[in-house]
Amino acid sequence: MPEKIFENLSINTIIGTGTYIEGSISSAGFTRIDGALKGDLVVQGRVVIGESARIRSNIAGTAVTVGGVVLGDILANERVTVLSSAVVLGTIITCRIQIDEGSIVHGNVVTCSSKEEWERRCSEYKDAMSIRRS
Repeated sequence: MPEKIFENLSINTIIGTGTYIEGSISSAGFTRIDGALKGDLVVQGRVVIGESARIRSNIAGTAVTVGGVVLGDILANERVTVLSSAVVLGTIITCRIQIDEGSIVHGNVVTCSSKEEWERRCSEYKDAMSIRRS
């Protein structure tokens, strides 16, 4: 019987309800935010934005699930899931997306058909962002 390999789903970083962080966060694994964050979030893994979360930041991760409020852009090379309780105000760039009925998404949604296209779109996005900040 072939050995099955399961993805490690242990949470590496948790920002709990009632916690407010101002500043950028970089995480090496699965990250869950239930509190408030003002600053960019860069994760080398999955990101879960809980229903009580209030995020004013750009988010980058492999897969992002949003249940709370995000004011910022989301880049995920695998997928983005926007739950019915979510509000996203910003650009989403990903390869696969699921937007549940009842959620609010206001901004551009770009779905890419390949990793190469995703990398190109992200590069264009980052170039545009650097021009805006100049």
